[in-house]
This record gives sequence, structure tokens and C-alpha cells, in this order.
Amino acid sequence: MLIYLVEWLDATFGLGSWTRLFQYITFRAGVAIILSLIISMLFGGKIIRLLRSLQVGEEVRDLGLDGQKSKQGTPTMGGIIIVMAILVPCWLMARLDNIYIVMMLVATSWMTVIGFIDDYIKVFRKNKKGLHGRFKVMGQIGLGLFIALTMMNNEQIVVRLDVAEAQSIGLTKDHMVGSPIEVKAANDVVTIKADYKTNLTNVPFMKGNRLDYGRLLPLAPHLAWIIFVPLVIFVVTAVSNAANLTDGLDGLATGVSGIIGITLAAFAYVSGNSIAANYLNILHLPGSGELVIYAACFLGACLGFLWYNSYPAQVFMGDTGSLTLGGIIAAMAILLRKELLIPILCGIFVAENLSVMVQVGYFKYTKKRYGEGKRIFLMSPLHHHYQKKGMPETKIVTRFWIVGILLAVATVLTLKLR
Repeated sequence: MLIYLVEWLDATFGLGSWTRLFQYITFRAGVAIILSLIISMLFGGKIIRLLRSLQVGEEVRDLGLDGQKSKQGTPTMGGIIIVMAILVPCWLMARLDNIYIVMMLVATSWMTVIGFIDDYIKVFRKNKKGLHGRFKVMGQIGLGLFIALTMMNNEQIVVRLDVAEAQSIGLTKDHMVGSPIEVKAANDVVTIKADYKTNLTNVPFMKGNRLDYGRLLPLAPHLAWIIFVPLVIFVVTAVSNAANLTDGLDGLATGVSGIIGITLAAFAYVSGNSIAANYLNILHLPGSGELVIYAACFLGACLGFLWYNSYPAQVFMGDTGSLTLGGIIAAMAILLRKELLIPILCGIFVAENLSVMVQVGYFKYTKKRYGEGKRIFLMSPLHHHYQKKGMPETKIVTRFWIVGILLAVATVLTLKLR
């Protein structure tokens, strides 16, 4: 919003060259982080006091964990702080006519509503189960459908490819959006490129570092949506639920999400920059660079919330925050066509989710076969297993952050593995 105001003021009153700063994504991203931090830290305390006055406290089940009882009554639904610290700076610093920004704003609002309803039922209706699982899943499926169908049909979401390369992988003029354009490289070599509607996505360990979902259906490549749509729905549902499971220790989900946010910001920058995308041999997605602004808001919101959520937490994010964080990460990875890197990038989330699935599955299997259920972990999700082993909460969180950083670096390194 501010960028439009600055452009209008410059055109009307000739404010000078300083206004050109707003043309740079890096400048707006820096301002966005600062604004997000200020908003979350300035208003966070007031929101916490408001939640406390409304008696919006966490109901803690007795799981026999050290320090568990001390968390009783800590204000929850603090995800409101995160959402506010994302949306407000994004409205101010991002181009609101950019389809990628529009989709992220919709995804954020969508998941916030689902999480808020879930928390509201738990806190105010005193129903510990919250929103019924099927309604939660229906909401996640709805967001997945929105993202998949928009990517398939909106003509602003394209991949810019060399025309000769596009022809070599089976793309024709029917896939082309607009007219071909001449691109002049630094060495004065001119190439002809065009924007294509395609199902290409980045994937490591493959020739060209990319995969066309249509190639998975050699007899009917035009039916690639049969694979793409369910995959997007699965990613959105899995990541948002996994983030929800990870939110069990002070600062754990917030810190891990911030690390993932930095990585997605880097992906957004290189994907939106033709030179960087060409050098790294990843898909060039015109307009996706604007997602750097959104990722900056996301990172600032996580850091600002961590100010209050670090041990000992003054507030919990609740499902309002955890479901939203997971939905945001999934949506951004899909838009940047890095959804197949999620198992690496979101490795902490994946491990937490798998620990629950393995624990429940093994318990049911052994109970059916031997008459007595057995457990692999002392408790699931995974972070509770380490708590049961006597490891301090702060050490568990710090080590999970370190593993998250290693996974983020590994994810970036995959860009050169092909």
C-alpha cells in the first residue's frame, strides 16, 4: 500500500530519487521485518494482558512431564499476535496487485479463521476437543483446492523458460502466455524466452533439477491435475497439522517456523530473479520475488512472538497460530514450486508427525497381536519423548532449532544437486 502512495507522491510532487528505494524488494523486506517486530513486540504485551483479563488460559492435561503444571493458565490464542504482525506490514509494504501476495493473504486469513474457531470452542465453550476433526480437515482441503486451482488457471502464475528449452520438454504455443520476449544477458547474448502455463516443479537429484507432473502420466499428460491437486491438498493438510503437533514446548514451533521462513525468503528471491534462477538452474517465476516481502513479515512475526513465547512462555500461540504457521509454510513452498523439498526443509515437522503416527500404529498393532499395546517412544510427539528422558525443555528446543538450521542448509544445497 505504501509503495503506491510513494509512487503517486513522486509522480505528483517529484519527491526525488529517495523514493526509488521502494522499488527494491530488499529495502521493502527490511522495513517489513522491522515493522513486524515492532508490531508484535509493541502490541504483544497488550494482547497478552487482554487475553489474561478474558481468562483465556491454557488447560494443561497431566501427562507427568516436568514443569507442566506451571504452564496452567498461561494465556493462549496468542497466534493473533503473529497474524497481525504478518498482515499489517504486508499490507503496507507489498504490492497488493501481485497474485502471489494475494494468495498468501488469503491462505493466512483462511487458516487463521480455522484455528481461531478451534481455540474459541476449546476456551470459551469449554470443549477440550475443539473444532471437530472433519471440519478442520475440510477447511484445509478447501485451502489446498484454492491454491491448486488458482495456480492452474491464473495467467499471472507462469514459468519463464527459454523457448527452445520449452519445446524440448513438450511445451507448445498453446501453453504460452503472452508473446515471447528477448532477454539480453551480461555477455550480450540474446535469448528468446516466454511465459508458460506448466506443471513444472523443482526437485533435486533429477536431470535439469525439475519435474513435470504431466510426465508421470505419459498416456495423458494433460491430466496432470489428477496428481497435482491431491498433492497440494496433502501438503497443506500435512504441514499445518504437523506444525500444530510441534507446538508443544515454549518457542519450539515459533523458532522452527522462523528458520523455515528465512529459507523460503531466499527461495523467493532467487526464483523471482532471472539471473539467480538461471545460475542455480531453478525455475524462474516472474512476480514471485514479491514473496520476499511476505516472508520478511513472517520472519519478523515469528521473532517478535518468540520474545513472549520463549521459555518460560508468557503466551501460547494456540491453534490460531500453529495451524496458520503450517498453512503459510505449505502455501509458500507450493507457490515457489518447492513442495517436493518440504520433507527436508520441514524435517522437524515431519519427524514430529511421524512419531505420532508410528507410536499409534505400533500400539494398535501390538495390542491386536499380543493383547497388550507397546510403545516405541516414551511419549509422542517426539519432543515429549525427550522430556520423559529427563532432558530440560530449553535444551530440547535449542537442539531442535539447530537441527532445523542444518535441514534448511541442506535444502538450499539441493538446488545444486542434479
